[in-house]
Amino acid sequence: MSELTSRGFRPDLVRLRDMLLRFAMLQLRDRTEAEDAVQEAMLASMARIGEFRGQSQYSTWVFAILKNKIVDTFRSRARSASTRVYDDEIPADAFDALFDEHDHWKKDERPSAWGDPEATLAQTQFWTVFEGCLTHLPPATARVFMMREFLDVSVDDVCVELAITKTNCGVILHRAKMALRVCLQNRWFDDKGA
Repeated sequence: MSELTSRGFRPDLVRLRDMLLRFAMLQLRDRTEAEDAVQEAMLASMARIGEFRGQSQYSTWVFAILKNKIVDTFRSRARSASTRVYDDEIPADAFDALFDEHDHWKKDERPSAWGDPEATLAQTQFWTVFEGCLTHLPPATARVFMMREFLDVSVDDVCVELAITKTNCGVILHRAKMALRVCLQNRWFDDKGA
């Protein structure tokens, strides 16, 4: 696109860098690897600016490049066969208070109606609150959630990367989703009056 010359392109990258680095740090948990991935994504986006067609937002395009760089880093780590230990960071009984003895929602703990999901997801403010909720998850739990749900890494690859079992991965994902649900209920949906 002619309006995205190298002159107009670089300031966009400078503004995006902080967001890219935060996202990469959340996933990679290593400052050096995160900075490398961001740098590679930025260089790739500058080198391939002619491929950007404007069918999505510019930031979405650069984030897609970064996601691929992060997945490449995971694959590289898997080849090096490092082992990591992740304890269950959210206790198994953390959500027991929300359910009765038959595993049904307690009356006062039921989720309220969240309104029109498409309209809600389209709002920038929602993503700000979501990011805050994600930040409050234990780091390894947030990482598993982001790898699976945002980066679309397969469960098998998540398990290899984090040296966890499929069962443990499922439990961590469930706990992450429950914690995010509670946080979003308290910080977004209840405040919106939906």
